[in-house]
Amino acid sequence: MGWLPEIPLSETHFHGVFPYLVSPFATSGEVDAEVLARLCNDLIGAGVHGLTPLGSTGEFAYLSRAQRRRVVEVVVQAARRRVPVVAGVASTTTADAVSQAREFERLGCSGILAILEAYFPVPDEGVFAYFKAIAEAVSIPVVLYTNPNFQRSDLSLPVIERLSRVPNVRYLKDASSNTGRLLSIINRVEGRMHVFAASSHIPVCVMMIGGVGWMAGPACVAPRQSVELYELCRRGDWAAAMERQRPLWNLNQAFAKYNLAACIKGGLQLQGYAVGAPLPPQAPLSPEGIEEVRRALAALGAL
Repeated sequence: MGWLPEIPLSETHFHGVFPYLVSPFATSGEVDAEVLARLCNDLIGAGVHGLTPLGSTGEFAYLSRAQRRRVVEVVVQAARRRVPVVAGVASTTTADAVSQAREFERLGCSGILAILEAYFPVPDEGVFAYFKAIAEAVSIPVVLYTNPNFQRSDLSLPVIERLSRVPNVRYLKDASSNTGRLLSIINRVEGRMHVFAASSHIPVCVMMIGGVGWMAGPACVAPRQSVELYELCRRGDWAAAMERQRPLWNLNQAFAKYNLAACIKGGLQLQGYAVGAPLPPQAPLSPEGIEEVRRALAALGAL
């Protein structure tokens, strides 16, 4: 069997490496549009297949509505339709999430990464209704985000299966560390929805079981290496892919020990991008963390 030959990998189908972008801020507190645009251009030049602002790496939970809008605006303008922009939408209320999704579609996004925030637990029916409302509010594809480790109300397998029958809910990014759960999802949705890996999964393994790529913060600092790994997987050269995966996994392991936004911003600072520190109350990367990230990047040839 080949690698998912039934999926036409055209520009209307998301696939490949989508870096989760950081949200750079100047000392004035404004989004640093120049730095963010430069990062987007460099990532596209390195061959990434899409850009994802306002994911976990983008500190979406710490930004105001205006800051979120500005980040998306800058990324869409920088991308110039060369690659799809899939922007994160997150809220504790359905009405606000729907409003964000519509706004990002108007700004020119190619897709929405839908995230549920919750203070009180939400039952399955409420989770389903939240994501269905976002999907029905826009005409662009929706990527479901699921992370049982951090979300108070996550998507269960039955809810994911139901959502896979909503026409423009086309993708899912699973950020658990349970690859068996990912295979269960792939089996349940029966091709109606395609799956992206996250940093917590080993991408080669996810590609082997039917994934279409990965959306992850570390691709911001190792884009070329991530794209090379993806292409090896596409060709089915699994032995070479695993050789390339090992040093990339060491980078993921370093990031797993620290705040993700702090790690990616610290790595980008080492590479010459003045992205600033994570927004308080998050702490910047410690000296020990900076050194660990430096070693991991150097081993990859990313410094």
